[in-house]
Amino acid sequence: MKKSNIPVMILAGGLGTRLREETEFRPKPMVPIGGKPILWHIMKTYSSYGFYRFIICLGYKGEMIKNHFLNYHLEGIDFTVNTKTGAISEHQEFNDEWEITLVDTGQNCLTGGRVARAAKYVDTNTFLLTYGDGLADINIKDLVNFHKSHEKLITITGVNLPSRYGNLEVSGNAVTSFSEKKKIEGEWINGGYMVLQKEFLKYLSVDSACILEQEPLKQATQDSQLMMYKHHGFWQCMDTLREHEKLEELWKSGAPWKIWADEPHAFTPATMDTMLVSQSKKQENTSILS
Repeated sequence: MKKSNIPVMILAGGLGTRLREETEFRPKPMVPIGGKPILWHIMKTYSSYGFYRFIICLGYKGEMIKNHFLNYHLEGIDFTVNTKTGAISEHQEFNDEWEITLVDTGQNCLTGGRVARAAKYVDTNTFLLTYGDGLADINIKDLVNFHKSHEKLITITGVNLPSRYGNLEVSGNAVTSFSEKKKIEGEWINGGYMVLQKEFLKYLSVDSACILEQEPLKQATQDSQLMMYKHHGFWQCMDTLREHEKLEELWKSGAPWKIWADEPHAFTPATMDTMLVSQSKKQENTSILS
């Protein structure tokens, strides 16, 4: 997959109050699905299409996300450590090659303010933006191409509004069809996965009260600068415990958002010789840098 230098901004600072069972102890983007934070699943979706640069907007318990990525390399592999020398022998190659900028955008800042505060790290005319709690099987390449085709300032991904209730079809008093829930065709909501031109930032403010989904998007609509990419495939947010449990079950049965292939890890046995070689290489690199 060809790499793109367009950065992906992810909103990861909210309180997640409707998922209090999980978010009392960690930020919502760190709630795991299949043993990996939902944030990881979102990043894997983007990186499957060649997007490797991420700007993560932090707020509530942001230090946990910082610590996660500081230790990310070693968390993902097996390794042996020599407690006397500190030498580390890694036993697998690490596959994710991501550049991650972690931005503290404030504890109580709302979505528009977070984007505006993190925008100083956007160094391209176009950037991507999404929420840290929604999964989808969106073709990001097609989304970006659609955005380029209309030359407006912002594209949002529209998904059909899911029904809150079971759907019945009846004949007289007899129920002929029952489904627990289904999408309401023709009713669209913002599913995240947005593409923006940097010029869109003129609609935002660094003020904590600035909400992206209110005045900024309303004004962009009035100025004929907002377009929607219609996504008819899988999409699911994680606002509640029930939705978290649903995503966990889907992961076990073959997650529809998992568009990436698992890559085998090359294995290196743990021996003192390999640890000494590893330590020697690190010392050589340090000497070159100095």
